[in-house]
Amino acid sequence: MTVEVDSNSGFCAGVIRAIDRAEDFLDHREGADRKLFSLGAIVHNESELERLGAKGLVTVDREDLSEMQDASGETLLIRAHGEPPETYAKAEALGFRIIDCTCSVVLKLQKDIRTAYEVQHSGLRTGQIVIFGKIGHPEVMGLLGQVDGDAVVIENMKMLEDSVAKGIIDLQRPVEIFSQTTKSPAEYASICSRLEEMMASFNEMPITQFKGRNLLVVHNTICSQVATRHARLSKFALDHDIIIFVSGKASSNGKVLCDLCKSLNIRTYHISSSQELRKEWFRKEDNVGVCGATSTPKWLLEQVAETVRTFR
Repeated sequence: MTVEVDSNSGFCAGVIRAIDRAEDFLDHREGADRKLFSLGAIVHNESELERLGAKGLVTVDREDLSEMQDASGETLLIRAHGEPPETYAKAEALGFRIIDCTCSVVLKLQKDIRTAYEVQHSGLRTGQIVIFGKIGHPEVMGLLGQVDGDAVVIENMKMLEDSVAKGIIDLQRPVEIFSQTTKSPAEYASICSRLEEMMASFNEMPITQFKGRNLLVVHNTICSQVATRHARLSKFALDHDIIIFVSGKASSNGKVLCDLCKSLNIRTYHISSSQELRKEWFRKEDNVGVCGATSTPKWLLEQVAETVRTFR
C-alpha cells in the first residue's frame, strides 16, 4: 500500500493569513492578556480550533456579542469569511479593538455586490441581485449585509427553479448574479446557464440575442485558488484507489470538495481526524490519496497519512 498527501490541499491564503495574525497577536501576550476573541470559528476544523484554543483564542458568536455590555481593552478578530457592516459598528461600540482578517477575495466581492446594489437603486438600472451560496453561511451573511438583505440566495438548481416559479426572481427585471467564493465552479456555471435560458425564453429571444441585451450580468466571484483546486482534486481522486478526505463536518468548502471526490471515486471517506479511520477500508495493494478542504491544516493531513501507513 502506498499513501500520498495531496500537495494542493490545505489552508487557502485567506485562512493562513487569519491564523498567522491570530498566532502573532497571542505570541506577544502573557498571562491574563493571552486572549483573543474570534467572531465565529476562525477555521472550520475542530483539531485546529483546539490547537489555537490552547494558545488563547476564544471563539464567540453574534449572540455572545449582543449580550456583552463592555469589551474595552479586548481585541476581536474578524475571520476570513468577512462580516456585515453592522457587526463592525457593534464591536466598536462595545470598545473592541478589531483585527480585520477578511480575505481580499471576499472584500472585493463585498465591494462589487455593494456597487451593483447602489447602481440598481440610483435609478440607472432597476434589477435584482442573486447570490449562489449556502443560506446562513457567514460569508453569505456578510454579503447580504452589504445590500441590506435585499438579495435572493439560492443554494442549488432546485432553489433557482422554485424562486423563478414563485416569482421571487422576476424574469422581467435585469439580474446580477454573484457566487460565494468557495462554491463549485461547475455548479455555478450550470445555474447561470439555466437562468440565462429561462430569462431568454421569458423575453422571447434566442440566447444569442439575449446575450447582447445585458439583462443578465454574471460576476465571476469564485476564488481562483478554489477553482483551480477543483480541477486538480478531480485528477487526484481519479489517480488513487481510495480517497481519505479530511475536513471539519461544518466546512461548506469541505462538503463541496468531498462530494466532488465521491462523484469520481466511490471509495471516498470523509473524516475529521485520524481517530475516525478504519483499517477495514483499505486493501494491501491500495494507492491511497489523502486530501482536504481549504480549512484543513497540513499537519492534520500528514497525521492522517501516517496513521494509514500503520495499516500496511
